[in-house]
Amino acid sequence: MTRIDVALGNHSYPVLIEAGLLGRAGSPLAPLANGRPLAIVADESVAAHLATLTASLDAAGVVWRAATVGAGEASKSWTTLERVCDQLLDWGVERRDVVVALGGGVVGDLVGFAAAVLKRGARFVQIPTTLLAQVDSSVGGKTGINTAAGKNLVGAFHQPELVLIDPAVLDTLPPRELAAGYAEVVKYGLIDDPDLFTWCERNGAGLLAGDTDARTAAIARSVANKARIVAADEFETNGTRALLNLGHTFGHALEAAAGFDGSLLHGEAVAAGCCLAFDFSAARGLCSAYEAESVRAHCRSVGLPDGLAASGVRAGAAELVDHMRHDKKASGGALPFLLARGIGRTYLDRSVDLADVAAFLATQR
Repeated sequence: MTRIDVALGNHSYPVLIEAGLLGRAGSPLAPLANGRPLAIVADESVAAHLATLTASLDAAGVVWRAATVGAGEASKSWTTLERVCDQLLDWGVERRDVVVALGGGVVGDLVGFAAAVLKRGARFVQIPTTLLAQVDSSVGGKTGINTAAGKNLVGAFHQPELVLIDPAVLDTLPPRELAAGYAEVVKYGLIDDPDLFTWCERNGAGLLAGDTDARTAAIARSVANKARIVAADEFETNGTRALLNLGHTFGHALEAAAGFDGSLLHGEAVAAGCCLAFDFSAARGLCSAYEAESVRAHCRSVGLPDGLAASGVRAGAAELVDHMRHDKKASGGALPFLLARGIGRTYLDRSVDLADVAAFLATQR
């Protein structure tokens, strides 16, 4: 088993990574439950994984209750949040009880936010079942829901007690969702780990084709990178954690323009957004056109969109920039952008004019 600690003082917690861990989850969860029932909220598409988890809990003598929510971004809504909170309250969940989020990033964000606001803060555990959630959203404590104005605009920082990652569950993941999650692995390489990007160029295809060792290595490397960045800036106050948003300003605008209807998965939007961030950086003379093309070429090679046209989003530049104005990172009317001086050399730029962004996007058709 690989253990990576997210060092956040009193909010510290371990991330455990091991193939087959879901079937043994009762062992690490029993001490957290401390004789109280566990409340599980799962994505309705992971029924088989829920059965594996509950069988493990039964074997460990842990009492549990379970409910499901619909798959997809539509569940990150006020309506579903209300339903989840009502269910947890009906079960009599107390502040020291543990709520388990089982599923992808949608369930993790939704259930984590429900735990954050339930009785002003209940404990929760992340058991991510998608590559995207395993390498990114399950770690770091960002929780939230979407609104009509944009993605993740209502939420809270609420760290889990524990994250359990079983790479073996990825065998049941549809290829498109696996590729979407892989985009976040690539992102870590582009931020400040160029050796990881080189590793991705060599091993990405194998990872997506089912190489278990490659998947486990990518998950561990990504989690270690995120844990390091989150430990340096838990609440995104000094600019370090903002680096994790590489590709997301463009990506969230693409998702919003697509209406969060599933036609563009989050990881696909991040891939397109990273390519756009590097193209925009190259256009501003910050990085070489060769490096920008290297990012696009790798995304294309694994079936990810390599920019605006490949994303399938038909919105114009003005509409996309309008979505960016609602970005939660906006401050004082200005929007900081993640740009790159090269692969592994991302930085936060607070001087970008949205008119320049619009002019750049207009060239991307």
